[in-house]
Amino acid sequence: MPNENTKNKPTFYYGGQAIIEGVMMRGRKIYAAAVRTTDEEITVEKKENETVLGNIGLFKLPIFRGMSAFIDSLVTGTKILMRSASLAGEEIEEEPSKFEKMLMDKFGDKLTDYLMYFSVGVSMIIALVLFFLLPVVLGSLFNKFISGTYLLGVIEGLIRIAIFLVYIFIISRMKEIKRVYEYHGAEHKTINCFESGKALTVENVKKCSRMHKRCGTSFLLIVMFVSMIVFVFIRTDHIGLRLLSRILLVPFVSGISYEIIKWAGRSDSTLVKIISAPGMCLQKLTTAEPKDDEIECAIAALVSVIMEEEPEAVPEYHVKWKYLEPEETVKETV
Repeated sequence: MPNENTKNKPTFYYGGQAIIEGVMMRGRKIYAAAVRTTDEEITVEKKENETVLGNIGLFKLPIFRGMSAFIDSLVTGTKILMRSASLAGEEIEEEPSKFEKMLMDKFGDKLTDYLMYFSVGVSMIIALVLFFLLPVVLGSLFNKFISGTYLLGVIEGLIRIAIFLVYIFIISRMKEIKRVYEYHGAEHKTINCFESGKALTVENVKKCSRMHKRCGTSFLLIVMFVSMIVFVFIRTDHIGLRLLSRILLVPFVSGISYEIIKWAGRSDSTLVKIISAPGMCLQKLTTAEPKDDEIECAIAALVSVIMEEEPEAVPEYHVKWKYLEPEETVKETV
């Protein structure tokens, strides 16, 4: 049973993401994905965190750890999205095609992993083209009117930010994404509620802000600004070299941005509030006010992680769920 100590301050800053019909929360060692199934019950699946580069000494250092965290978030996030769709019952049962049967025969149980890595790879290529290469091409059109690569770098950065904002706006207008944004809001509200030391009840969570300084939306916006500053100093009139430099420096930019968002998440200084303001404002598009059942999923995910990692800090909560065991048998929590 949950304890009554609701005033403990967190010793670790938890994070998470919205998934299909649910929320994932991540701690030091594990993550928990809470999904609302077709029978209207909450199912929670807990797994150990995985890392691609994080166990290598170099990627435990500042900047480099941000590169590792960025890759891990892409891989884990894609895997959890695919898994949540399955748990939510959104997969369509149909006879696999001959090509699908051939892939299953060839790769067996590894097929899902290969598909996941393929999805991550395609996503990264699209992101590179849309947010890093396209701005270079569009920015080069100003070569006829501007002398000096510094100003050209600023224009390229502004184009990149504009493309990013338009992309976010278009995505936010899609009806299919509305419920995901509600779960995103539930994730933020629940973490804010826990970090304020309040009991994790639906009523308490609803009163909290759906904006959070450590949000991935804020991280991506910081990436846009950091890339503009970094790329301004990459001086070359050759468009091919500019394109290559943008690709090669993406990990470095993501590493710097990670350190900024990490620092901002632990500080309440005036400078941090100024730096965080654009990202917090943008979250008005990428989050929405959640419904009660969505908040319950966020609470189930967060409490599941806390119970595992720091049971002495488990807050009071009023939500029931079921755990999905590795062998996929289900038991109800007590």
